[in-house]
Amino acid sequence: MNPSKLPEKFLSNIWKNQSCNKQIITPDGKLIEIIDPGCENKENDGPDFRNARIKIDNITFSGDIEIDSFYSDWKSHGHIYNKKYNKVILHVIFSNDPQHRFVVSRDGRKIPTIGIDLLVSDEIKNSIQEAILQEREERLYKISCFEVAEQIDEKYKLDFIKKLGVARLQKKCNRIIQRLKELVYLRELNLREPVVQYELDEKFTQRIFTHEDFSDTEIWEQVFYEFLFEALGYTSNKDIMKRIAQSVDLNFLKNWCSNENLNDDLASVFFNVSGLLPVNGRYANEDTSVYVRKLKERWDDIKKNYDNKIFKKTQWNLAKLRPPNFPAIRIAGGIRILAELLKGDLVKKILLKFEESDKNKELAKFLRDKLIVKAEGYWQKHFVFDEKAQAEIHYFIGISRADDIIINVILPFASVYFEVFGKKEITGRILMFYLDFNQKSDNRLVNDVASLLKVDRVKEKGVYHQGMINLYRNYCSQNKCLKCEIGKKVFN
Repeated sequence: MNPSKLPEKFLSNIWKNQSCNKQIITPDGKLIEIIDPGCENKENDGPDFRNARIKIDNITFSGDIEIDSFYSDWKSHGHIYNKKYNKVILHVIFSNDPQHRFVVSRDGRKIPTIGIDLLVSDEIKNSIQEAILQEREERLYKISCFEVAEQIDEKYKLDFIKKLGVARLQKKCNRIIQRLKELVYLRELNLREPVVQYELDEKFTQRIFTHEDFSDTEIWEQVFYEFLFEALGYTSNKDIMKRIAQSVDLNFLKNWCSNENLNDDLASVFFNVSGLLPVNGRYANEDTSVYVRKLKERWDDIKKNYDNKIFKKTQWNLAKLRPPNFPAIRIAGGIRILAELLKGDLVKKILLKFEESDKNKELAKFLRDKLIVKAEGYWQKHFVFDEKAQAEIHYFIGISRADDIIINVILPFASVYFEVFGKKEITGRILMFYLDFNQKSDNRLVNDVASLLKVDRVKEKGVYHQGMINLYRNYCSQNKCLKCEIGKKVFN
């Protein structure tokens, strides 16, 4: 038996065997009498019981019964959109909720909702409740059509997911274009971020930009840097990482960080500006004491020239993070890539590789080599200041995060660059690379959606990986089933 089906199976068995009172009083005082629980539906789709008969007050109804663990499952499972549930006469859940007395069918009819938690023994009730909570935890990214999606032709599903994957890439391109325009405009106004608060006025929205406006290499490097750090922040800290990159801009770093001790200077700047550097002068181990003193001493010289924002430790989200995703580790990795950008023409080398190579495997290896960062120094044995890691950290940026950066930063960045300068053939090659690229990223959302839609075999393909993220975030999680091509097919 599928574990995820266990809680509702408990409730179905209680209903089928009538292991409860046959008379139930609803929260609004109506008497419901179960005359016939109906026949269990053995098919994959539709209500759990057919041809039931119940009496509500003095009126007898014949129809279907739907069993759900939670009241919200009626909507999250897509029953509200599915015409096969139009004959349901009673919605049965585990726990009675006075605030939710009915659900609504697709044709707009109100269906009474009742709970059976008060009608079974405490032992059975506790077992059911425990199983339901476990099932809810395991189904983090449930989608409404999961019970019937297997019936849809695989090619139909994959075509739509692929379309969403391409749309997601275009959305990232649009963000990069918008940011490039902002930086050009801010330079024209001689404004800096984020010291000066500004609003992009009507002149900006009406301004027509040409490729000549984007001829300054430093603007492209700044955009690359901002989106790189945003990607390193992952979901929890992407906003603050990007804001740090905007505050500690490339112009400042080029002027005040020496090439001789670049990694040390960058570490000093970022750990002081980020607010992650501890203010307490006493540390549990000597290596922390030496490292922090070094960062503070170098900052004493650099900070005289820094007049931008200093962040606070409280602005970082550290809850439920795995050690490799802790901000200090991501900053340590970002610093190594940033050093290559500052002294090694990283952006130029990446763009040149796209121009020269039409071999996808060779290009993927090149990009990964530029982004994967092995751990070293203090952060090889720590993930926060003054607290040693239980196990040694091998990579600041591993292949999973590197592939995320390729997909979310490098491909849209390069695509925009070559589009702006009229090299559409290379832009086309970038799209073909995207369609072919195997993304070695372990994403819980993608794993769940792929499993529920029965398309696991393509989840490592970058375009499908991204398409499933787009599908869940913009359709499934917002209950836009009837605007989704898969949902339309399932529920109509």
